[in-house]
Amino acid sequence: MRKFQLTGRSVILLIYLAIWCKYACVNAVFVPWLDEDPFQKLHEADNQSESEPKLPPVLPPDKLSDENRSLPARGKVPSYVIDYCPLVHLYSEERYWPADISDYVTHFKLTDRCGTPIIDQRRLNLNDLKSHYAYKLLNGSSVEIPSDYVYMTSLDDFDKDPRWLLGFPPEYGTGHIKNAPAVLFVADKGNGWVDAFWFYFYPFNLGAFVMGYGPWGNHVGDWEHSLVRFYNGEPKYIWMSAHGGGGAYRYEALEKVKKLRRENGKLTPEIIYRPLIFSARGTHANYASVGQHSHDVPFFFMPLSDFTDRGPMWDPSLNFYAYTLDDVEVTPCGIKEQSMGTSWIHYAGHWGDKQLSWSDPRQKWCPVQWRYIDGPTGPLYKHLDRVSLCPQFKWWNFWKGCPPRRLIKNGVGLDAEKNDLLGDNCGILLYKIRPKWLRAIFRLFMWRGLICFVADYFTG
Repeated sequence: MRKFQLTGRSVILLIYLAIWCKYACVNAVFVPWLDEDPFQKLHEADNQSESEPKLPPVLPPDKLSDENRSLPARGKVPSYVIDYCPLVHLYSEERYWPADISDYVTHFKLTDRCGTPIIDQRRLNLNDLKSHYAYKLLNGSSVEIPSDYVYMTSLDDFDKDPRWLLGFPPEYGTGHIKNAPAVLFVADKGNGWVDAFWFYFYPFNLGAFVMGYGPWGNHVGDWEHSLVRFYNGEPKYIWMSAHGGGGAYRYEALEKVKKLRRENGKLTPEIIYRPLIFSARGTHANYASVGQHSHDVPFFFMPLSDFTDRGPMWDPSLNFYAYTLDDVEVTPCGIKEQSMGTSWIHYAGHWGDKQLSWSDPRQKWCPVQWRYIDGPTGPLYKHLDRVSLCPQFKWWNFWKGCPPRRLIKNGVGLDAEKNDLLGDNCGILLYKIRPKWLRAIFRLFMWRGLICFVADYFTG
């Protein structure tokens, strides 16, 4: 039998082979037990959650009682709601920043669908917004009409970008916006569950561009929001709005930012980790990652996309209006909220102009959208009483499923951030295969995801 000798040349060859295996990533194929699983912690968290007792159901408002209420008192915001308020990365080239609804309404008059004024011509304030209005008929009599048919009509030409339409960017470093309070609704969902709805108001929504043409879908006034769902004071889920839909996630899936905890507005030495969401350029749709995101249309139509990046960070917890919400009433949580009243919350009309007519020179049309469309409705009409994380469902979702994602849905394109934990191509599914030796075989046949990469590249 020939005796094996370890020569200097063979040692050098082994070193080169080890380095090549390390950087070419074939160690995972030929040595399966070296295949590090980036989802190991996630699997452990799943196993832990499965071993926990099943949580009680979230209740609709009509099922609340004194025995199952979660909030100790109306008009009080629990401290954990502020501690886990999402931080918002606005787009670096954003043109329309957040604004204060109290100032915003002063630039409008209230009209019906035909443009007829609803109330006297004067500067509006929030107290002028109501659920119903007395409407004078031609014969001199009056009738109560619901505010569903009412529009806020701009006193200025919004197409020329008046100053009030631009909003205010956050301060560098703190994320504070002095002139743009967020609006917080804390809803009691019973059995230990509490929903914290953070609403972000922007004076203008700049629509999307399709293959360089646009923008399409512009509207005056823009309400976006996120929902953090708590159980016994612990954040469990988060939902973020995006156009007619949005995305639901397990709380642990989102990226976190380390911050000092505040108590009564003052910083403390305690470190907390707050969730991070990304606001898209112009549309202000919210996403969980950086990059290009297709709109909520079939077949991932990438020419109609949103774009997010790590622009100025906004901290809504530093300036906000707060209300609690249950089966009985909406309750203001402070002096400034009490002075504003609650009638504006019940205003069911549009927070912006009616869609421009086709004859208006500012209006344009493309096969799927107009340039200027109706303004949005207010917070109370975003299904705050919902039990599901999702406020509404697409027509094809007949089973009304809304499973929270365990992984961030990453963006694509040049601005997207890539790492081993993110990816929509099929290669990432290999990590779900158990045991590791079987995964290694699949990886070998897939050329370590190369086939998946090529397929993803050509299909988008």
